[in-house]
Amino acid sequence: MTTSAADKAAPLVALTDARMQFGAVRALDGVSLEIRAGECLGLVGHNGAGKSTLVNVVNAGLTPTGGSVSFPASGAPSARGAGVRSVFQELSLCPNLTVAENLKIAHEGLKGLRWRGAARAEIRESLDRVFPGHGIDADAEVDTLSIAQRQMVEIAIGFAPRGQAAQLVILDEPTSSLDGGIAQQLLTHVRRFCEAGGAVIFISHMLGEIFEVASRVIVMKDGKVVADRPAGEFTRKGLVDAMGHVAPEGTGAAAAERRIGVEVVRTPEGLTAREGEIVGLSGLAGHGQAEALARLYLDTASAWRRPGAARMVFVAGDRGRDGVLPLWSILRNVSVSILPEIARRGLLDRTREAAVAKDWKRRIGIRTDDVANPILSLSGGNQQKVLFARALASAAPVVVMDDPMRGVDVGTKQDVYAMIRAEAAKGRTFLWYSTETEEVRQCDRVFVFRDGAISAELTGADITEERILEASFEMQDAG
Repeated sequence: MTTSAADKAAPLVALTDARMQFGAVRALDGVSLEIRAGECLGLVGHNGAGKSTLVNVVNAGLTPTGGSVSFPASGAPSARGAGVRSVFQELSLCPNLTVAENLKIAHEGLKGLRWRGAARAEIRESLDRVFPGHGIDADAEVDTLSIAQRQMVEIAIGFAPRGQAAQLVILDEPTSSLDGGIAQQLLTHVRRFCEAGGAVIFISHMLGEIFEVASRVIVMKDGKVVADRPAGEFTRKGLVDAMGHVAPEGTGAAAAERRIGVEVVRTPEGLTAREGEIVGLSGLAGHGQAEALARLYLDTASAWRRPGAARMVFVAGDRGRDGVLPLWSILRNVSVSILPEIARRGLLDRTREAAVAKDWKRRIGIRTDDVANPILSLSGGNQQKVLFARALASAAPVVVMDDPMRGVDVGTKQDVYAMIRAEAAKGRTFLWYSTETEEVRQCDRVFVFRDGAISAELTGADITEERILEASFEMQDAG
């Protein structure tokens, strides 16, 4: 569909003065927009800007407290009838079911004695279309898959026919768990899908992806649309400026001279790290990086009782499974790593606990009016900020980070990078697995993994995307 034809067509979705109020919090404040067939709408804004609330109104997950949402092109009374699909950053698959069985949950038309065969065929075909060469077994239980594979399955279910072709697919941070090659497959499919007349709302904090796939970009701040223009009219700087700043000025520490000290980590795989060093783990997703970090951390921290302060602290990328304590408040999720340090004779010092949480709320820009609120009241990116606050507030000399920036906005990323460098300058050691080249380049040394082993060790100017990809596909001598 050409742009002129798309302009004349009835919109797939139309929001008119949509508002969403949660108590005193105005999450959506008078948003009006239309989305048409053939468009890829890039939706950007800092964590807590209202992006997730907006898409939940579009997909009928939330009923707006004011204004309206309609589906003019189809005339359908509901988002489901209009072919609206959602793939969220927080994975919703049932871990104890197979890949094919998870498709069945989303596909009401799969019935009868032979539904399993039909489900297998449909999910395989969708996976093949979006992620050629994926290697995922339709009969595999989801809890046996890596987080990247689970994300791929969730995306494939979103684009699968399911008895009615998808018209609008909402992708919320869809590449946050994917390596560069797999992410590129998805971006290629998004362009193909929109060229064929579908529409996509693409939410990402990776601005390069927004510019690669979006035909139009909407910027949100404080529940409002503050910019809505064709993607070609934005520059990267202009987009960041439109988003504005969330963390207070000066929260990121200035770069400091660092002295690399003695070796403090050595693993059977040959992974090493020294005092004050930032060591990266890279390579294609699912090649043993996360497993190596998990073994290291559990070998150090799994004892039921160990004298003295913890030697390591962990920042999880899969926050739902490994990070967030969902029944606790924001304050308790931050302070759990420092309880021995703020206790006197076995009694918790509530004043110190509150002061630490308040300080980190300010330093890292956690969007909440009260740290006593439940952790699940926060957006996904703000929950991730809480995990960073938990780790950096502790006195542990070694920080292990498993793809920790999932869903964190671009402004906060820069502040966290600065905090990491400042902590390393004080002698703290960081082991950092990331699927993003920008983050890997923050490291002093990088170990590239392939098939569960280290295929290369890169330093300095050799830490480039080209060298990482080269080592990912062809085994080299480690070191």
